[in-house]
Amino acid sequence: MQQTISQPYFLVGAERSGTTLLRLMLNYHPKVTWCNEFEYAVDRIGQDGWPNLNKYYDWLETHRIFQDSHFEIDTSLTYPQLVNSFLYQRLIRDDKSIVGATVHRHFERLPKIWPNARYIHIIRDGRDVARSCIGMGWAGNVWCGVERWISAEKIWEEFSQQLAPEQKLEVVYEDLIVNYVDTLKRICSFLGVEYDSVMLDYVHSSDYSLPEPALIQQWKKKQTERQVQLVEYRIADMLVDRNYELSGLPAIKVNSWEKFTLNLHSWWVRQNARHKKLGTTLLLSDYTARKLGLISWQKQNTLRINDIQRRGMKKST
Repeated sequence: MQQTISQPYFLVGAERSGTTLLRLMLNYHPKVTWCNEFEYAVDRIGQDGWPNLNKYYDWLETHRIFQDSHFEIDTSLTYPQLVNSFLYQRLIRDDKSIVGATVHRHFERLPKIWPNARYIHIIRDGRDVARSCIGMGWAGNVWCGVERWISAEKIWEEFSQQLAPEQKLEVVYEDLIVNYVDTLKRICSFLGVEYDSVMLDYVHSSDYSLPEPALIQQWKKKQTERQVQLVEYRIADMLVDRNYELSGLPAIKVNSWEKFTLNLHSWWVRQNARHKKLGTTLLLSDYTARKLGLISWQKQNTLRINDIQRRGMKKST
């Protein structure tokens, strides 16, 4: 029977801001289960309404994260009912009383489906996020690496104004790392459950260790002055608004030509990284299939790419 999850919880914020670590902790609570990267519930929602369901089913066939979630698709359901059913399946499967999910983008669309949802927003120093995104292959330099942080923070800044105080909780990544027990107690209070030390048992079944203070303010040691200045050129005011101290380095100017070359450099680095990871043959096959509109061939290529991506990921369950 279809059951409505009337008040789910969503962990929102930029990628590389500690969402995986916090999700692991939450998922290990005896009463809480948490879906990772639930963007497939909102990515296809447009200004004109819900996505075409047949096209959505087709899209999910090769969606790596959805496929790894092992959810069943009930074709008798409407779109809101369907994505709600994914949360319900997770709740029943894990036999817990509270369900949540992580959403890094388009989380302002969530109230269309769950008007009573509650939100945990996690914020990390954008300078560290910029550096971390390079390591993931999402950007070739810190100039572009900070874009995901900018996007998520701007969405939250506007979206959070629409939420009642009891619907939102702010969590600072650096607090989670340095004082994780007290931070988790505060989060548990927001969820309406008691803190349980088993939330830290994720270390026994994942590739993630307990929080280490060395993980914060890495930009001070691992970025050049020029890199720090480039990031602060883009987000200095946002950092200050979020209670982060600036480096104290002289502010720089970045002209249009420099912006163009930084964007081009990032694109080139990303393409090289993708080529190194996937190989020439698969990339050419994927390009040809898309160019010719050969859907079945495209799906085969996407599934092969998914397998390669899985092999390169840290264990996070």
